[in-house]
Amino acid sequence: MNATGGETPNLVSGTLPATLPIFPLAGVLLLPRRRLPLNIFERRYLNMAEDALYSDRMIGMVQPLRPQADPVGEGAEIYSVGCAGRIVSSAETTDGRMLVAVDGVCRFRWAGELAGKRGYRLVAAEYGDFLAGFAKDRGAAADRARLLAAVHNFFDLKKIEADWAAIGEADDESLVASLAMVCPFEPREKQALLECPGLGERSELLTALLELAVHGAGEAAFTVKH
Repeated sequence: MNATGGETPNLVSGTLPATLPIFPLAGVLLLPRRRLPLNIFERRYLNMAEDALYSDRMIGMVQPLRPQADPVGEGAEIYSVGCAGRIVSSAETTDGRMLVAVDGVCRFRWAGELAGKRGYRLVAAEYGDFLAGFAKDRGAAADRARLLAAVHNFFDLKKIEADWAAIGEADDESLVASLAMVCPFEPREKQALLECPGLGERSELLTALLELAVHGAGEAAFTVKH
């Protein structure tokens, strides 16, 4: 038993659980060393959060493979790569919801689905491909100046307000990860950002997605006018 009274977790590399409960959410991205707030209201995922809090606090964030109505169906196919995160805070609301904050720990590849528990799904998680990213990514953005220009244009297009001073001061990893998580990309684009092998590749893809969105909007406006 651990200090919280749950079963001692089965760990990989000392800290990463070999079994993960999964939370499928379309268009939601969690990356290592970033924080994701969640508003949980479905009974199966309330059960998942409660069980995690009494165990190792770890859950796996994944996306459905195909477009899904909300809530995601119980047997929906999921992408093979997700991100394991640790619940670092939780609060219950008067209407039965749970507000939690999840810190991204390490990406994982699920190797098989296990018997579910209390309505939620469990998978066997493998981290081998991603253990190099378990520590801080010390790489650099492919082209920070181009990325920042693309962000300015995209935020102007979407009328998104931003703290430009804070954006300018952020290190490359924090900047790229935060933008990848908050920008309103399609689920398949979010998944592609998750699966990028490193910071340089992720920043390059992020920049391309931002530029494509602005370019596409400009082409649409030109077509309408002419």
